[in-house]
Amino acid sequence: MRLAQDLFFFAYRDLTAAADTILEEFDLGRAHHRALHFIGRRPGISVTELLSVLGITKQSLTRVLAELVSRGLVAQLQGAADRRQRLLSLTADGQSLERRLFEQQRQKMVAAYREAGGVAVEGFRRVMQGVMDAETRRRLEAAEAAPRRQAPDRQASDRQAPKGQGKA
Repeated sequence: MRLAQDLFFFAYRDLTAAADTILEEFDLGRAHHRALHFIGRRPGISVTELLSVLGITKQSLTRVLAELVSRGLVAQLQGAADRRQRLLSLTADGQSLERRLFEQQRQKMVAAYREAGGVAVEGFRRVMQGVMDAETRRRLEAAEAAPRRQAPDRQASDRQAPKGQGKA
């Protein structure tokens, strides 16, 4: 079990290091990266949903979102049914940055998946899901099963995912 814990720590360190170099160019941190990732995965996500997904305080998220919005990486819109609701989506610049970050980490993951093989990859997914608490696992499964939402302001022609950005 100690070796497994070592593996988690080292894998996390090395996977995030691939993105850290890009984040440093923008003077952003890992909290910004996580927000960009989940906003990009779920365009139109509400601030409340994002708080739940990230499991951080409202104060922490407010600071991160304020910076991303001020830099033109994230857009906020009012909810149609509830004007107090803030819906988040990535701007074109935000999409570009998130794609760069994803591609850096994707390269490492693809190489590891190829080396390990399909059976090992499935085992890895099961282990990772087993480490998650039941609520997180339920949320992840629900998000993966649900049709992908689009940002409220996107046109129908913009709804196709860029090539190479399907499920890993």
